[in-house]
Amino acid sequence: MQYSRDIFLKLLHANRNGDSKGMYAVCSANAEVIEACIKQAKSDNTIALIESTSNQVNQYGGYTGMKPADFVNDVKCIAKKVRFPFDLVLLGGDHLGPNAWQNLAAKEAMERSKELVSAYVKNGYLKIHIDTSMFCADDGEDRKHPLPDEIIAERTAILCQAAEDSWARNCQGKPKPLYIIGTEVPIPGGAQEKEKQIEPTKTNDVSKTITTCKTYFEKYGLTQAWERVIGVVVQPGVEFGDDSVFHYDRSKTFNLSRTITNFDNLVYEAHSTDYQTETNLKKMVEDHFCILKVDPWLTFAYREALFALESMEIEILGQQNKNLSRLSSTLDKLMSDQPVYWEKYYTGNEKQKSFKRKYSYSDRLRYYWPMKELEECKDQLYKNLECYKIPASLLSQFMPSQYYQVKEGLITAKPKELVINYIQTVTGIYSRACGLS
Repeated sequence: MQYSRDIFLKLLHANRNGDSKGMYAVCSANAEVIEACIKQAKSDNTIALIESTSNQVNQYGGYTGMKPADFVNDVKCIAKKVRFPFDLVLLGGDHLGPNAWQNLAAKEAMERSKELVSAYVKNGYLKIHIDTSMFCADDGEDRKHPLPDEIIAERTAILCQAAEDSWARNCQGKPKPLYIIGTEVPIPGGAQEKEKQIEPTKTNDVSKTITTCKTYFEKYGLTQAWERVIGVVVQPGVEFGDDSVFHYDRSKTFNLSRTITNFDNLVYEAHSTDYQTETNLKKMVEDHFCILKVDPWLTFAYREALFALESMEIEILGQQNKNLSRLSSTLDKLMSDQPVYWEKYYTGNEKQKSFKRKYSYSDRLRYYWPMKELEECKDQLYKNLECYKIPASLLSQFMPSQYYQVKEGLITAKPKELVINYIQTVTGIYSRACGLS
């Protein structure tokens, strides 16, 4: 039997050789999103690449409340339920570094980052994105410009050493980690202000990132680990904001896309590819942006599906029914009462902010789904629709794609199955763009 790591490396190798093959990384801790991803992989007879970020999952629990071992266990349980071999799941860690501790001095932030990377490797994550591009509290450089490449590269090497040491202590006899270096511009989470365009990474900058990082890996005795550096994160000129999407323009990345072939074994990893057209995603893969990260688009689809179910629930039970789930109103109240996850991102008057809380492409509401109150609302929503059944005409109104699949006998009209299938609309786009289905 082939394993996820081996299949993944073959896809990258094929891409470097000119095949239109790639891999999309589902960067989410949402259980329904993960299930949709695994079901997509099962139907495509390929691997599932599932990642968690340093904010979602870390040694302190992250905003999901999960440590790396918890996340791995959850993914295992979902794979088992779907009857998908866990050996075909490749786990990745995204933006592992000081991101969650930028308010601390560099020494303490890096100590916590070493603990973070060590915990990820210990628990079987094999794709490790090390990102040390962010300023720590006592970094004295000009913050109008990025941290110097030398500082980023040295901190990257230090965290790689922590990962290698963790593997040696805990994973002898198992495959060694693969590494991704670099970061995108702007910072993770989507564009925060109106911009006319997003400029792709300059070819000289990516070359310097790679060569400087290699120098520091060698300085720290990590020559063998460098051979397992498989990708570098760059900005291919794609991004999204509240209500806008910056679409891929390959005419602006002609030189950038070819630069990566000057370096052995490397491909590009592209973040913030959400909401791109399938045609553009396919072009990105052809241009060696081989690993496509997707996150908010998946939870955006999850929200769309739940809101559609709630609309059907209200039509069936009536607006005044005391047993309604009240999912959307509960969500908005939680976001209003606890604005920490969105207030820095959403501007405007109260009406505009209320709209963005629900419908922004940035999808900051994804941080609220793990809350107990919303889990209870969702359970009530599912319970109501399972009890009263969804009339076919109502399903056609609010979920037309799923309606036709129910009619064809491909899925049932059970609420959760409808949600999973709705999310697969997005995973299907990525799968086809990557040449996997």
